[in-house]
Amino acid sequence: MAVALLVAAGSGERLGADRAKAFVVLAGRPMLEWSVAALRAAGIDDIVVALPPGEDAPAGCTGVPGGATRSESVRRALAAAPPGEQVVVHDAARPLVTPRHFTDALAALAGADAAIAAAPMTDTVKEAGEDRRVVATHDRSRLWAIQTPQAFRRAALERALDVDAATLAQATDDAWLVERAGGSVRVVDSTPENFKVTTRHDLRVAELLLGERGA
Repeated sequence: MAVALLVAAGSGERLGADRAKAFVVLAGRPMLEWSVAALRAAGIDDIVVALPPGEDAPAGCTGVPGGATRSESVRRALAAAPPGEQVVVHDAARPLVTPRHFTDALAALAGADAAIAAAPMTDTVKEAGEDRRVVATHDRSRLWAIQTPQAFRRAALERALDVDAATLAQATDDAWLVERAGGSVRVVDSTPENFKVTTRHDLRVAELLLGERGA
C-alpha cells in the first residue's frame, strides 16, 4: 500500500494571495483539494498534509505543521504517515495532477529507489556566468523539467531525509536528496500541463484547464 505526503505549507506571496497558496480557491474549491481528489481516484487514501499556520487538513486527511523548508515539511509528514512501503510526495501547488501521474510513478519504482514525474525540455537551455555571458548550450534531448508527484521506496526516502537542516534547505526536490544518498532515480513521462501554480497568470490558466476537464 502507498501513502501520500501532500506539501501545502507554502505562502501565497508570489501569487499575491491573502492566504496560503494551497488554500486559494481554484475552480470552486481550495487548490489542494484537486490533488486530494486525484490521489483518492488513484486508490491512495492515506494522505498526510503539511500545513501552514492557521489552516486545517481536508476531511479524511492527517495534518501536520509544515517546516521551515519544503523538505523539512516532507520529513514531518513522513514521520506522521501510517505504515506503507511506498510513498508519493506531491506539491499541492500542482492542481492539474491526474490519477495516472500517481499510478505511473508508483509503477516505475520497480528497480529504482525513486520515480519522478518529468516533462522533456522543449526550450533551448543555455548556461551563463555571473556576468550573463553564455558559457554552454546544453543538449536538451537529455534534459527533463522535474515535477511532482515523486514516488519513493519508504526506506530510501527516510535515509535521504536523515540529514541536517542546511542540507534540507538546499533541496529543491526530494529526489535530489535520494540521489545524494546514492539512490537510483527514474524519470516518468509527464506533460507541461502538470505545472506549478506560482503567479496570478498560472492561477488563471489552471482555472481554464480545469474548466475544460468539466470539473
